[in-house]
Amino acid sequence: MGHARCPICRRPSDPVLRPFCSKRCADVDLHRWLSGAYAVPAEETEDDEAAVDDSGEPEAKKS
Repeated sequence: MGHARCPICRRPSDPVLRPFCSKRCADVDLHRWLSGAYAVPAEETEDDEAAVDDSGEPEAKKS
């Protein structure tokens, strides 16, 4: 197997900062997560939509 590459710049990764090569690339990756550039796809169901009222607050369960 070859050496792991930094997912940001493709240089060889630093074992201390793995999988990144530098603190800068680690910070670039963190910024992408925090800014929403990366996202985990999800599908909303009708139940998910019905569980929140117009104010954005979850509705109380009705018996």
